[in-house]
Amino acid sequence: MNASLGRSPGSQLAAYWRLMRFHKPIGIYLLLWPTLWGLWLAAGGLPPLKVLVVFVLGTVLMRAAGCVINDYADRDFDGHVARTRDRPIAAGLVRADEAVRLAVVLALIAFGLTTSLHRLQVLMLAVPAVIIAAAYPFMKRFISVPQAVLGLAFSWGIPMAYAAVRDVVPVGEVAALMLANLCWVVAYDTYYAMADREDDLKLGLKSSAIFFGRADRALVIGLQLVSLALLAALGAYRHLAWPYFAGLAGAALTVVHQARLTRNRDPAQCFKAFLNNNLFGALVFLGLLLALM
Repeated sequence: MNASLGRSPGSQLAAYWRLMRFHKPIGIYLLLWPTLWGLWLAAGGLPPLKVLVVFVLGTVLMRAAGCVINDYADRDFDGHVARTRDRPIAAGLVRADEAVRLAVVLALIAFGLTTSLHRLQVLMLAVPAVIIAAAYPFMKRFISVPQAVLGLAFSWGIPMAYAAVRDVVPVGEVAALMLANLCWVVAYDTYYAMADREDDLKLGLKSSAIFFGRADRALVIGLQLVSLALLAALGAYRHLAWPYFAGLAGAALTVVHQARLTRNRDPAQCFKAFLNNNLFGALVFLGLLLALM
């Protein structure tokens, strides 16, 4: 049956809006912060305006495409979970084939924006970025810690940022920043997975929250501390001014707050801890911004 049959253009657009998760922008922020870290570090301050605009728009588009692919991949599961049963595909508001076409269009627009930078290295990095983003939603069926693939997807904007700003990408610096971000992503998405652990177990899906078991909180905190340590080492290597380290100190306080929120592993509090990571990313960027002014 055609999911869009009899629906007005306005209601169909609203369904697409929700499918792209624009009504819940937390994912945009969490993808954008490490990209901005990379841009500012690569440029040693404010990056070229065109590069900044392309990366911000590209981040928004790729996150939207990722959400569409995720809901397509989970279309047979979302209807069995209270938190996701009203998502557009699960609710029958958008057909699966419509979702695929939408994801392709979003990815092509993002890729088109990338071509406007006229940097071959950026284009070469954009191809695996799309592949990783498309593969992640299916990983929860095959690997115990699919969050690691999400971490890689959410870190790929970093080498792209360096490639867009510089002629040469410093491998050591980029690898350290990517690893710091990957640890942070696995940590905060484990909090997210802790909120869904019971549903994932019933559906036979895999997640870091299930794999870590009762060591979940300890491992999350450990990953967050490794992330902060790598960011601090990178700041020392780049001889960044004190506001950067003040930003890291503020981010460390969010780690403490999240640990307190999740001490009883209440799903609602775990989700709050996940959302609080927007502040973590913002504080790191604010410190970086002030240090490089």
